[in-house]
Amino acid sequence: MIVHVVKRGETLWQLAQRYGVPLERIVAANELSDPNRLAVGQALVIPVPYRYHTVRTGETLWQIARQYGVAVEAIIQANRITNPSLLYPGTTLFIPARIHTVRSGETLAQIALFYGVTVQQLIEVNDITDPNRIVPGQRLIIPPAKPLIEVNAFTVDQGEKGAEQVREVGRHLTYAAPFAYTIRADGGLNPINDTAFIQAAYAARVVPMMTITNFTYQDPGSRLAQTILADVALQTRLLDNVIQVMRAKGYRALNVDFENVYPSDRKRYNEFLQRAANRLHAEGYVLSTSLAPKISAEQKGLLYEAHDYPAHGRIADFVVLMTYEWGYRFGPPQAISPVNQIRRVLDYAVTAIPRSKIMMGFQIYARDWVLPHVQGQEAETFSPKEALERAIRYGASIQYDAAAASPFYRYTDEQGRQHEVWFEDARSALAKFDLVKEYGLRGISYWVLGYPYPENWVLLEDNFRIRKRG
Repeated sequence: MIVHVVKRGETLWQLAQRYGVPLERIVAANELSDPNRLAVGQALVIPVPYRYHTVRTGETLWQIARQYGVAVEAIIQANRITNPSLLYPGTTLFIPARIHTVRSGETLAQIALFYGVTVQQLIEVNDITDPNRIVPGQRLIIPPAKPLIEVNAFTVDQGEKGAEQVREVGRHLTYAAPFAYTIRADGGLNPINDTAFIQAAYAARVVPMMTITNFTYQDPGSRLAQTILADVALQTRLLDNVIQVMRAKGYRALNVDFENVYPSDRKRYNEFLQRAANRLHAEGYVLSTSLAPKISAEQKGLLYEAHDYPAHGRIADFVVLMTYEWGYRFGPPQAISPVNQIRRVLDYAVTAIPRSKIMMGFQIYARDWVLPHVQGQEAETFSPKEALERAIRYGASIQYDAAAASPFYRYTDEQGRQHEVWFEDARSALAKFDLVKEYGLRGISYWVLGYPYPENWVLLEDNFRIRKRG
């Protein structure tokens, strides 16, 4: 697949003709509400069997060819490269598709196995209507090889609503986690309505992951965490209750998200995590933790100091980096999960935590700030799909912050107020996926389900194979 940024005056029909793709497939891939109305600067996913690659610093042609499973000579020829040893960062290369000519007696299953792809991928890429009827001499496009990652998604919706979210995107997930069981000072847990969610997870072959936390939107949870971490007996009672819930409801993994922990409790928090790991591993369960987005071991602040990256990397089976919320709902307008800031976090994280244990956080919602911004005034939060529809409704031209790899625009509402909107689109999704590949991470953790963002899921499937453990 490729991403096309709409220019002024372009129509969907023109794009379908240009790329040789049925208009209906573009509409479906992007879940367009009105195909006749596009925003200038809108990033559209075009479902074509070829792609482009932007050269990164230090990359070689051999590495790029290996990533896409094509011959070096094919890339050289397609791009008319005169000096294959000289690549400039930022150069865009066309990556040609691999072609297989069917031999007598071959089946789709045999071809898929040979190239390390699935039969379904071959069917979709080649528009095959009858998988049992391929003929000798038929030329098949072979989709590129894709890295295998794990994907988690949190949801704050419980009951049937959360279950429906899992049913919608479960095929893209390894784990799914309803947020959250809040802990109590006596080592108890405040219950949540998660039965339907867990059932939906199992139906989609998704591992249900229980989450416990110390904070609410009304209470930062620092004193509550201190109470638990200061008393081993309370920790034992808490872990007893956690394991009881996991056994009774069918959870197979636990995420510990203790935030705003006092710096003085850092060592006690590490010791609690080790106790949790020992108990969970004895039961055959997986332990993960959520970590504030630190850029150094010495970073100051209540959110950061008690989060010991090396300790979490040693104790937990994997960690979730909360690489989002730079564009805080009560703060000034800016990108919510800017790639340049995420990169700073990853640069530190990979020095302290095994890459195979790191899941990069990715927020999937948009924010709309009223201008001029007044400190403490809350921005409106909604879906990337609504952000696009709002841009179309108000005739806004979408711009793109290259450093943050994030789209944004401004518009004036019916009351004459000016707004600034930051959101995610196909380009920003690809930029984050490239980080996962570049750093060789375990995978991605989405915060949170419930905000329609169709381009993300299409591109996630196009770029990765998702490990299933359910």
